[in-house]
Amino acid sequence: MSQLYERLPMKATETELAAGGTDTDRVETEPIVGGLDENVAGALAYLFAPFTGFVLYLLEGNNEFVRFHAVQSMIVFGGLFATVVALLIFQTILVQISFVGWIFAIVVSLVSLLLAPVIFVLWLFLIVKAYKGDRYGLPIVGGVAEEYVWVAAEEYV
Repeated sequence: MSQLYERLPMKATETELAAGGTDTDRVETEPIVGGLDENVAGALAYLFAPFTGFVLYLLEGNNEFVRFHAVQSMIVFGGLFATVVALLIFQTILVQISFVGWIFAIVVSLVSLLLAPVIFVLWLFLIVKAYKGDRYGLPIVGGVAEEYVWVAAEEYV
C-alpha cells in the first residue's frame, strides 16, 4: 500500500525537546477535508453513520485513517440500519397474522429493544477509538474495510 500523502516534519515544542524528543520525532500530514484533524474526521465518520462515513469516503482521497473509519462506518452501521428496517418490515407482516403472529411480533419487538443499546454502545466505542487516534477494526468488518481503503484513492496516483 502506497502512502499518497506527503509527511512533513514539524518543529518540536520546548516540552518535547526537554523530554528528549527531536524535531524529526513529530510528523504532520496533509490537511483533511475541511481542515479537520485526522482523529476528529475519523470520529465524525461514525457520528451520523453510515451517511457521514459515505461523505467522508467520497471527499477524503488521501488519508488512510479517515478512509478506514469511513468504510467501517458504512459497513457496520449500514448493515445494522438494513437489519433494523428488515425487522420492522417483518414485524409489520407478523402483526397482520392473528394471535400467533402477534406473539412473534412481540418477540421481534423485544429483539429490537435489546439490539438498540448494543448498537449505541458500539457506536460510542468506535467514536472514542477513532477520536483517540486508534485504527481499531472490528472482527471481519475491519479486514473488509482495509481492502476498500485505497480503492478510490489509487486513482489519484
